Amino acid sequence: MLARRPRDPLQALRRRGQELKLQVDSLVTESQLTGVLEPSKRRDIYQRCIQLKQAVDENKNALQKLNKADESAPVGNYEKRKEEEYSLLEKLTCQLQELAVGISKKDTLKEEAHSDKEEDDLTEEDEEETEETGGEEEESGEEEERQEHTSPTQAEVVKYFALGDFAAQQAGDLTFKKGDILHIIEKKPDGWWLAKDAEGNEGLIPRTYLEPCTKKNKQESSEEGSKEGSEEDVEVVDETADGAQVRQRTDSHWSAVRKALSEQINTIDMLATMGAIPAGFRPSMLSQLLDEGNQFRASYFLQPELTTSQLAFRDLLWDAKAGTIMSRPSLVSLILTLWSCKMIPLPGTSIQVLSRHVRLCLFDGNKVLSNIHTVRAVWQPKKPKTWTFSPQVTGILPCLLDGDCFIRSNSSTPDLGILFELGISYIRNSTGERGELSCGWVFLKLFDASGVPIPAKTYELFLNGGTPYEKGVEVDPSVSRRAQGSVFRQMISMRRQPQLLVKLRSLNRRSRAMLSLLPETLVGSMCSAHILIFYRQILGDVLLRDRANLQSADLISHPMLATFPMLLEQPDVMDALRSSWAEKESTLKRSEKRDKELLKAEFLLVYHDCVLPLLHSTLLPPFRWAEEETEAARWKAIADFLKQSRENEGSLKALLSPDGVHEPFDLSEQTYDFLGEIRKNSA
Repeated sequence: MLARRPRDPLQALRRRGQELKLQVDSLVTESQLTGVLEPSKRRDIYQRCIQLKQAVDENKNALQKLNKADESAPVGNYEKRKEEEYSLLEKLTCQLQELAVGISKKDTLKEEAHSDKEEDDLTEEDEEETEETGGEEEESGEEEERQEHTSPTQAEVVKYFALGDFAAQQAGDLTFKKGDILHIIEKKPDGWWLAKDAEGNEGLIPRTYLEPCTKKNKQESSEEGSKEGSEEDVEVVDETADGAQVRQRTDSHWSAVRKALSEQINTIDMLATMGAIPAGFRPSMLSQLLDEGNQFRASYFLQPELTTSQLAFRDLLWDAKAGTIMSRPSLVSLILTLWSCKMIPLPGTSIQVLSRHVRLCLFDGNKVLSNIHTVRAVWQPKKPKTWTFSPQVTGILPCLLDGDCFIRSNSSTPDLGILFELGISYIRNSTGERGELSCGWVFLKLFDASGVPIPAKTYELFLNGGTPYEKGVEVDPSVSRRAQGSVFRQMISMRRQPQLLVKLRSLNRRSRAMLSLLPETLVGSMCSAHILIFYRQILGDVLLRDRANLQSADLISHPMLATFPMLLEQPDVMDALRSSWAEKESTLKRSEKRDKELLKAEFLLVYHDCVLPLLHSTLLPPFRWAEEETEAARWKAIADFLKQSRENEGSLKALLSPDGVHEPFDLSEQTYDFLGEIRKNSA
């Protein structure tokens, strides 16, 4: 006789979930007394942890197999209820894992504690030896770890710590969670090791998810998030260059970013477990840096920098012979073209992608050395895994789509390179929660081991998963580099890997002369470079040529200098200025275009006629990243304003019209405080 299926399976699983929650809460309360209980009692709690985790896993598996068609009657918000139940079970799983790790760390079993101590000591010795020898390869110390016990094949078994969640991709794989302690039975040369978890389950796992189990990472596992603002040294590896070096992550801004990212980890882990995103996706690091303040924005790097004495400008000097600011050659000055991204994994249907983009900046393997520049990608539904860009943007096509970027840097570090982070902005369909994910990253060093600049050519860069401060994480383990067999099979496997295609171009004489008027360190779009140069030239006129007393630090009445930094954070207004200036420039005679003073005066008139009214108009919604409705409303308002200005031969009529409501006047719109805007010397 067939077993009778429950009439309301989702409701039954939810009831079972509540029962498990009560049992877990009771066990957690009981475990708080483990410090004074006998070892036998602690052992009993540990075993109950394992049993409860098995029960929770069974409920999760049953929940995953459940479909709306299984219900005997319609259920409102079915998918949302199912997702909420899965979130509860995930939380219970995490609680049980933390509890099991905590119990095992309290010397539950003398033999296990003793072996742990020996292994930790050996691992620490290995780490010290590695530091003394200048940092050997990662696995050199692992070969010397203590053999705990052997399988029937007498293979070495070593404890490793799971850096993230991994769901089995095919038969024979072993599913595990972040924080699990795994026993390695056999280290296979293809990077997929045979392992056993605490419950005795065996299977293959990717090597990239593991770290040797030491006192340090055990403590981090149990205390993660307990110390707010704590700073941690994180190893950094350049995965794309020969002679990769491990560095210590110690700069201060990373501490705040790490704290903010850790608050998002639970959501990301849940999305990865549900299959909504690949396991190698992470919260976007560069997006978080942009949210921390203005020190990584173009508006900050565009400002002049003071000398060490704070009495003069270091990178804004006057050329009396040329009658303008002095050009400043930099060690690195080149043009980078973003071509395409290939084989980028797709997120699940439970999240909606609002924007696909690449964020890039100068990086030395340890810290960000420039502003963070963003280029938005486009894609076609027929090829959803391919992102493309628009080089040589002209006209009114948004500068946000410009794949041609200029790179300038005067850093002398031999490890200087470009960090690329592919990202998506998303919204969860069930909760409306917004966020930004990194879909992979890659670091392109600009100098080889001998200090020679890398050649200007096209580069195919394979993406890494995780963050730039993790190592060996794959973007999507389901298309792992575990190819075996012939060279042809290995080539096919590599073609399936996520990659970024970029081209480095050297500068011609005209481009080099133009970019040398910009700050020594800056990353930006080629289509708006001439606008930035106008700003720097006018800045030089006001600060170096026209100021009566160069020692005076008084406020300067200049609406363009006061508001231009706002323009850099609103790319659609920058597009309006580019379009208006192109129209004005097309009306000038050839002789007028050679008159630099006339060009600057005309540019100021266009700026006052176009940008100032838009920046302070209440008809223009506040700029919000990756909000389609807001972006469309802003584009319409900008287009209507530009149309009226053209018809009325200027914006004066629109400004005086009762329909044009503007924000209350503020003195900061008119005054440029250069002491408040300048960058302090970083030397």
